[in-house]
Amino acid sequence: MSEKTETMEMSAEELSKKKKKEEKAREKELKKQKAAMKKEAAKFQQPSTVSKKSERKNQGKDAEEENGEDYIDPQTSLGEKKLLSRMMAKQYNPSVVEASWYAWWEKSGFFVADAESSKPPYVIVLPPPNVTGALHIGHALTSAIQDTIIRWRRMSGYNTLWVPGMDHAGIATQVVVEKKIMRERKLTRHDLGREKFVSEVWKWKNEYGGTILRQQHRLGSSLDWSRECFTMDEKRCRAVTEAFVRLFKEGLIYRALRLVNWDCVLRTAISDIEVDYQDIKERTLLKVPGYEKEVEFGVLTSFAYPLEGNLGEIVVATTRVETMLGDTAIAVHPKDSRYQHIHGKFAIHPFNGRKLPIVCDDILVDPNFGTGAVKITPAHDPNDFDVGKRHKLDFINIFTDDGKINGNGGPEFEGMPRFRAREAITKALQDKGLYRGAKNNEMRLGVCSRSYDVVEPMIKPQWYVNCSSMAKEALDAVMNEENQRIEIIPKQYASDWKRWLDNIHDWCVSRQLWWGHRIPAWYVSFENDELKELGSYDDRWVVARNEEEARKETSERYPGKKFTISQDPDVLDTWFSAGLFPLTVLGWPDETEDLKVFYPTSVLETGHDILFFWVARMVMLGMKLGGDVPFRKVYLHPMIRDAHGRKMSKSLGNVIDPLEVINGITLQGLHKRLEEGNLDQAELKTAKAGQEKDFPNGISECGADALRFALVSYTAQSDKINLDIQRVVGYRQWCNKLWNAIRFAMSKLGDDYTPPTDVVPEIMPFCCQWILSVLNKAIGETVASLEAYKFSDAATAVYSWWQFKLCDVYIEVIKPYFVGSDSSAASSKRFAQDVLWLCLETGLRLLHPFMPFVTEELWQRLPQPKYSVRKESIMICEYPPVVKSWTNDKVEQDMDLIESAVKALRYLRSLMPAKERHERRPAFALCQTDEVAEIINRHELEIRTLANLSSLSVSSSVDDAPIGSTVSVVNENLSVYLNVEGTINVEAEREKLKKKMEEIRKQQETLSRTMNAAGYKEKVPPHIHEENVVKLASLMQELVSFEKASQHLEREVAAQ
Repeated sequence: MSEKTETMEMSAEELSKKKKKEEKAREKELKKQKAAMKKEAAKFQQPSTVSKKSERKNQGKDAEEENGEDYIDPQTSLGEKKLLSRMMAKQYNPSVVEASWYAWWEKSGFFVADAESSKPPYVIVLPPPNVTGALHIGHALTSAIQDTIIRWRRMSGYNTLWVPGMDHAGIATQVVVEKKIMRERKLTRHDLGREKFVSEVWKWKNEYGGTILRQQHRLGSSLDWSRECFTMDEKRCRAVTEAFVRLFKEGLIYRALRLVNWDCVLRTAISDIEVDYQDIKERTLLKVPGYEKEVEFGVLTSFAYPLEGNLGEIVVATTRVETMLGDTAIAVHPKDSRYQHIHGKFAIHPFNGRKLPIVCDDILVDPNFGTGAVKITPAHDPNDFDVGKRHKLDFINIFTDDGKINGNGGPEFEGMPRFRAREAITKALQDKGLYRGAKNNEMRLGVCSRSYDVVEPMIKPQWYVNCSSMAKEALDAVMNEENQRIEIIPKQYASDWKRWLDNIHDWCVSRQLWWGHRIPAWYVSFENDELKELGSYDDRWVVARNEEEARKETSERYPGKKFTISQDPDVLDTWFSAGLFPLTVLGWPDETEDLKVFYPTSVLETGHDILFFWVARMVMLGMKLGGDVPFRKVYLHPMIRDAHGRKMSKSLGNVIDPLEVINGITLQGLHKRLEEGNLDQAELKTAKAGQEKDFPNGISECGADALRFALVSYTAQSDKINLDIQRVVGYRQWCNKLWNAIRFAMSKLGDDYTPPTDVVPEIMPFCCQWILSVLNKAIGETVASLEAYKFSDAATAVYSWWQFKLCDVYIEVIKPYFVGSDSSAASSKRFAQDVLWLCLETGLRLLHPFMPFVTEELWQRLPQPKYSVRKESIMICEYPPVVKSWTNDKVEQDMDLIESAVKALRYLRSLMPAKERHERRPAFALCQTDEVAEIINRHELEIRTLANLSSLSVSSSVDDAPIGSTVSVVNENLSVYLNVEGTINVEAEREKLKKKMEEIRKQQETLSRTMNAAGYKEKVPPHIHEENVVKLASLMQELVSFEKASQHLEREVAAQ
């Protein structure tokens, strides 16, 4: 292309841009002219039928359209303080409000703890999510609660540290990567070999892992990212090795042959928490990985063993007939007369001729169940394992690691997958005439949560942690009331803690995986060993920090001998490194500053489902290796269910992704997520139907603040949360109310407003004194609830003040102050402005830990005091303290009466036809005491404003009540009347009064009977008697008020 042509093309492009710019400018000018013409024309028009409210709304809309740029936030560079629009947008938009703040908070160092600070430390360790995971609603609940605590404590003057970390998730990660290489390269991990496979896992982790921690930014989690760690980073690996070595040297880790939960697909032992149990009622066909045909469960098969010496046969029954290949005995009850003649005799195995002793066992055998005879397979059943130990039986393993019959099962079945062998053995028993039938049988089937394989009990040599002594210390830390070192909240879980630790078994920490912390144990072999297999000799293991140390120790143990050493190929249970987490994140085993300052941590917050698997192990390891409990309190949050109380499940379509709630998603988007999963067609259909029922219009964009507030508010629901997304939507709408409160304030404060440095409530108008007093109460309730870990109560206290006190009452009641022009109005206006600013500024700080984004944005928009330096961010401001001088009980009592009167008047208004409800009407207050009359007279303006009245007259005589009005009894001393001019059904209202009077009479009669009963004065304490006297007098006076109201309505009926 020639230079000339390029110049011409560029010029044409510039010309086009210029033309568009000019067109835009013309359109803008036309809009301005149009608006001006409208305004001018309005001066000459007759009064419009459009309400003033609608007119103002339209004018605002026009103004926003004219100056659109004034309402749009300028672009903010990443990490810089957010640039705000000159004018506040008319509507709250969560995606706009929540943009940019997090990156600025993080870059500003607001999240970072200082080990040299003089402030008291407050520390939480984030339960490390799996490296494979994506954010789910349970994580969102954890983060919402923990960030609320941390932000509150940070604002309360603590040196807060919230440590983020990630768990390597041994099984989960290995499964993900194995599936990936199979899908992409059609290779197994065994095809690659250990070293290359582990390299592939690290590659995957660095590319994809950690998504879940990045998603924490979207929730606003104020984590100290400078201390982020991974359970398999270099420091944590060294710490895990050190812990294993120290525990081994203390005799707390040992190697033994025991039964484990074995996964034949993953070829590893798995922990109890990775086993899901299915309750099977009867014969059921289930899919099992590796089998084309479905496998039968829920069937009890009976067969006979021939007895030696032609003594007949003995019939046994089992749900796992394939395990009979490993039977080494038959147990009967010693007192069962049916079998006393064969005690000490033998049965003969029909497939291998093995002699099976008849043993007597009163612990296992129930003579009234089945035949009273039990086959014993010590190598494949937990109960049989114990019998085998008691009677010194042989332990014969019949399965290979991948779930096939091994050589011990005999040549007829060797190499068969276990569930095919089940069918073959049943057929062989039938052929031998030993089959005795099958029937339905209820059972619990253990299935691995990762591979969905049916768990097989297998006997394996594994490394174990002896938990006995550590469990006693952990139990005492919670249960010793005189020296309690850990408090569990809610308290009821302390009984679970006791039950689990009282019955604790030694902990199997071996896993036959390649991804994880390699067990720091080396096996010593000599050239002349008869048995060459790794681990053949139990006493040949050397535990050390590294291979060099292992060689040195081996040389000292076997001086002069030639040897080779091989590291145990197994890795440690993921829960082992997780159990060390509060120590290792702070630098243990090194004596770091962080460890000195921040250990023990302050509170552990997690789900109650891992109280034993994780919490108890952290306490045991923390006390043993760290010298103290790892945390002072344990707060256990409820488990989240859907709105119907069902467990969240992909197959039900009710799994809620918090990011979809934050950002919003269509129903089609929800369906697409399901389609990208692993559901079969039937499950997909069910899941889609569930989504269509629960989210017919998808999920509205709610934002992180609304989601957080909803989750925290839900924590009062015992041990389960039934999460209804509509409640989150409700809090998103409430955010709009906060937004509008600030918009109102900005319009009333004006551009030149300067906030006060101090306020004196005594000289202020009544409503200003009242809002400060109830704010003070809300502060006290919020702080007390947070300190008691009653997060729902804290959220309710904040919400109630903002919604029901500030927005519903104060903002409405001060509006008249901005209308008058005399000197007294100016004074009231200034007080109203100052208190409004103070309430908003204090209220935003009070709310900030729950809703960090919207409070930061609104707080930044508030004017700042002239002669003081404001903090950069709301999150590092002081949390509001209770101000003693603000409390005014008398003012609150008076306002309670005013609000009750307003509520009654609004009720009367609601009875009117819809088109007449908004008209200002006269009202009348009937007061039975001078005190009440004085309060109503003094606060006539507040009542008129809140109840939208044209006038309010006060009297102590019902005869003064105007004709054409209806009545509502507020209490025994006050009734209110609203002029309705025949717009409501007076007869119906009179019937309502009659019913109310009947209720009061019943209450009065019941209380009178109680007080006149024989022995009442002797049995009832004086203060209760006094309360009853006051209550009875109140009921009698209330009845009088209702009778007067009824008389008034009777006059109304007569007048009609």
